[in-house]
Amino acid sequence: MDKRLKWGILALIGAAIAGGVIYMQTPKANKELEAADKVAKPANNRRILNVNAKVIKPQLLTDEILISGNLVPDEEVDLSFETSGKITEINFEEGSQVKKGQLLAKVNDRSLQAQLLKLESQLKLAEDRVYRQSALLKKDAVSQEALEQVQTELATLNADIELVKANIALTELRAPFDGIIGLRQVSVGAYANPNTQVAKLTKISPLKVEFAVPERYASDIHKGTNLSFRIEGKLKDYSAQVYALESKIDPTTHTLPIRAIYPNHSGELLPGRYASVQLKRAEIKNAIAVPSEAIVPEMGKDIIYIYKAGKAQPTEITSGIRTAGEVQVVKGLQVGDTIITSGTLQLRTGLSVTLDNID
Repeated sequence: MDKRLKWGILALIGAAIAGGVIYMQTPKANKELEAADKVAKPANNRRILNVNAKVIKPQLLTDEILISGNLVPDEEVDLSFETSGKITEINFEEGSQVKKGQLLAKVNDRSLQAQLLKLESQLKLAEDRVYRQSALLKKDAVSQEALEQVQTELATLNADIELVKANIALTELRAPFDGIIGLRQVSVGAYANPNTQVAKLTKISPLKVEFAVPERYASDIHKGTNLSFRIEGKLKDYSAQVYALESKIDPTTHTLPIRAIYPNHSGELLPGRYASVQLKRAEIKNAIAVPSEAIVPEMGKDIIYIYKAGKAQPTEITSGIRTAGEVQVVKGLQVGDTIITSGTLQLRTGLSVTLDNID
């Protein structure tokens, strides 16, 4: 074969292969160009973010402290006898209301009652002796010493009677105050001593609210301070008043223990329950306050975005007191400003926004 013809055939084959490769790559290149065009299009269009907003209005802002506390009884005691003996009477129903001085239980006092009867039977005779000796002394029929002797015998007898009566009183268990008596721990016939608990007596009206405030708030609380508290499962607020403060800060917890009183006239609340205590430190009238989620921290500064002519504009603020959901703004905002309260992490200076909801 002619050498020139051979090289010509090879050149045609190479051109055909190259053309095929180019043809195969063209659709891929076209798709990449289309994808790049789609990515580039958003850069040429303005992005618009849908947000919520709030118009700043003056309002009453309350500076509150939220603290955990407990309800404790006004008075509570474990009832027990002051002497030992077999229980002969139980005169109360478990869970019932009892009055101060009411006889609740009694131990055997037969021997003491017998002693008392014996001594009281001697009392009349001793009194008659004193009377006779006094009459005889007026007639100079007896000496002064004889009269003093029978007077001493009478006084001793009276003292013995009072001692026996006191011992009889020790066999009686009486309520030291009005309250509700709990579950009894003994039965009739059981032997009791001063270490034997008969029942628990609790006074629940009024109730005490016991809590502790951090030391930085100690100077804000004083006797007579009003507070409110809530109980889990109850929808209303209860009002109480501080009546006592501990004399010093607890060096371990750095808190000041405080007690407030709640009347609890109806007996609705029971001691031992957890209470969420709200203490008002101050009330600020005509305050400017914003939702805490509207504040964006940037480089150690607090930023809020204001809605102006369809765009987001940042402004630096100075914050004041904080409540559970709001922050006071003391500098940086004015009444009538419209602040953006949602999508704050996506906001940028001059970003176009559309308001969905305005409070």
